[in-house]
Amino acid sequence: MAYETRNKGLRRWLKWLLVAIAVLVVLAVAGPFIYIHFFNSTPAALSLPTGSPPASTATGAGTTNPADTGSVAGTWTVGSGSIVGYRVNEVLLGQSQTAVGRTTSVNGHMTISGTTVTGGSFSVPMATVHSDRPERDGQFDGRIMEVYLYPTATFTLTSPIELAPLPADGVITQYTAHGNLTLHGTTRAVTFTLSAERKGGQIEVSGDIPVVFADYHIENPTYTPLVTTQNHGLLEFLLVFNQA
Repeated sequence: MAYETRNKGLRRWLKWLLVAIAVLVVLAVAGPFIYIHFFNSTPAALSLPTGSPPASTATGAGTTNPADTGSVAGTWTVGSGSIVGYRVNEVLLGQSQTAVGRTTSVNGHMTISGTTVTGGSFSVPMATVHSDRPERDGQFDGRIMEVYLYPTATFTLTSPIELAPLPADGVITQYTAHGNLTLHGTTRAVTFTLSAERKGGQIEVSGDIPVVFADYHIENPTYTPLVTTQNHGLLEFLLVFNQA
């Protein structure tokens, strides 16, 4: 009888152990799915507000001739409402999501002579870039971006951008920009498309710059066997310029 009682107890214990293991497996699979699809809200890509008139397109010079609403010549500085950040696709326990980190600590300027952007740059202190996950930020600040060694990221325009004919207020226009991007202590030439819109006394500019991590000697963000990322991402920005 004692032997049978011990066997029953052992079988009962094994049964609960198997149930517990099954529950853990379900949680390991379903947990990330539930978090990503029901609780995690990935910020939309940075862009100019919708609802403006149809955009015109340019590759250095405007292709439309909307009404000119005044000179834009002068010096413009980055102001409140500006955001710079990153977007990187990652896989958490088999579930795809987009990692997003951002900062509103942005400094920059733009110089316009006549209808030509003759110079411009923006920079951010990397320690101010944050995502929705402290553990991701710890990896970002540490082994990935090494912000204690490379505290600042900078973009500098290297070729003029011709704005003529000047779009009217509220018209979003696209231009091609050439410049130098400095990340992780490495500077590389980049070319990308940006969108610009005049709004009264402000000019808003948005865009994104593809970044291959190896090009900037940045370690792949993958930080555990359970979380993997692509070998590239986007540096995205929304800059609000005020005339000085």
